[in-house]
Amino acid sequence: MEEQVTYLELSEDEGSAHKFYEVRLAGQVVTVRYGRIGEPGQSKATTYPGPEKAASAAAKKIGEKVRKGYAPAVRGVRQRREVTRRQIVSSRSTARQAPLLWRFRSGSPAFGIFVGEEHAWVGNERGDVYTLTHDGEVTARYGLPDGVKCIVADDWWIYAGCDDGKVYDLGGKIPRVAYEIAQDVDIFWLDIHDGVLGVADERGGLTTVDHEDEFQWRRQADGRSGWMVRCDADGVYHGHSRGVARYDNRSGDQRWYTPTRGGVLFGWQEADEVFAGTGQGWVHRLRKSDGAEVAAYRCDAGVFSCAASPDGEYVFAGDNHSSVYCFAADGTRLWKLATGCGSAYSMQYREGRLYLVTTDGSLACLDAGEQAVRAAEDGTLPKTAEVKGAGWEPVRAGAGLETVAVATARTGGEVEVECVQDGTRLRVRVLSQGYDPSWRVQFPKDIRIPGARYLVAEVRESASGGFYRARGEIKRLL
Repeated sequence: MEEQVTYLELSEDEGSAHKFYEVRLAGQVVTVRYGRIGEPGQSKATTYPGPEKAASAAAKKIGEKVRKGYAPAVRGVRQRREVTRRQIVSSRSTARQAPLLWRFRSGSPAFGIFVGEEHAWVGNERGDVYTLTHDGEVTARYGLPDGVKCIVADDWWIYAGCDDGKVYDLGGKIPRVAYEIAQDVDIFWLDIHDGVLGVADERGGLTTVDHEDEFQWRRQADGRSGWMVRCDADGVYHGHSRGVARYDNRSGDQRWYTPTRGGVLFGWQEADEVFAGTGQGWVHRLRKSDGAEVAAYRCDAGVFSCAASPDGEYVFAGDNHSSVYCFAADGTRLWKLATGCGSAYSMQYREGRLYLVTTDGSLACLDAGEQAVRAAEDGTLPKTAEVKGAGWEPVRAGAGLETVAVATARTGGEVEVECVQDGTRLRVRVLSQGYDPSWRVQFPKDIRIPGARYLVAEVRESASGGFYRARGEIKRLL
């Protein structure tokens, strides 16, 4: 029996990830394999009543993909995404131990952190994402397909950017794909504001993608290694090996550029300022409006992370020798202490506590209050609670959906939406009353099916207007 194989790839130059779709026809059996280029992907075999029906089904599947922009390709020409991880030369800090209230060992070096009103989030290189209360109790675990680069918040939404080039929405019970980044982009950092994604890469490129995962603009910096990108309503702030620049978030026009002492390894932002930590041990505090340096903070080794209190009174930094620092706004160093759990890849300050994620995979909660710090400097420490995460099975990312009958579906305030074909794109619009039917809905990419209708727990208007954003649980209507 001769087997017929059709291999297709979707390979857009800007914005979206590169994917493959393969159809094998052998008699009555059609085997479909699909996924990201350079990876094994998933496969499913279906047996049909006869060879003719199998051939018809195979042709239909191929036609659907071609209409979406897939084209014949040679397998193996495009390769798997490059993944660069920060190389650590870390030694034990000689400073006094910091007052850690609790510590959770995630099991692998951790980059991702976000601390919100109810939970602290940590994501590690193994793809595990945990949520914990502020007092250190594990409440959930997600399993993503690849290492977590960062965790970012965008109003009500929480996203995890991964080494597989996808950005996952963690707002529901199951992680869903919200964005896919071009295959040839070696992602270093991500940030999101009002649905617009900023991507900084290894080559010093900066790319923005809108709420529909469509390319907006790209700029190339003079430097490389874009470890910093921060986004707000007016600008995108990009830090690389030579300095920090601000771009208009709509046009991509550069507004200012400020050189730094050493290559930028991390960035933080508050309402009116951005902070850039460098490999030469500096944290630069820059005004967003014009890039002018307000203050600079000197550490004893390369800075891998930094943060600030919302009022700007305190600035924090973590170096590559497992130390953490606190500075007054004017640059005065207030204290330096050892983390006791490796170098801080990322950090966030909230309500008197400094949360760190580290090279040994810990999420640690440090009491940054003056009394606790002074006691630690004198050698008196609180007992650090070791948080256990055993027994939590990860909720895996996937495209599975609960299905409900139309007649019995609505139990509350759910919103009905529909997926429609728009050229080579699948769009989502609201069908429920009280919404503008011409506006598109930001909706997970991996569950869009032409003609399908869904119930969404909540649909909110974007902060800038013009489109809606789906939030919470999603069910498919039968």
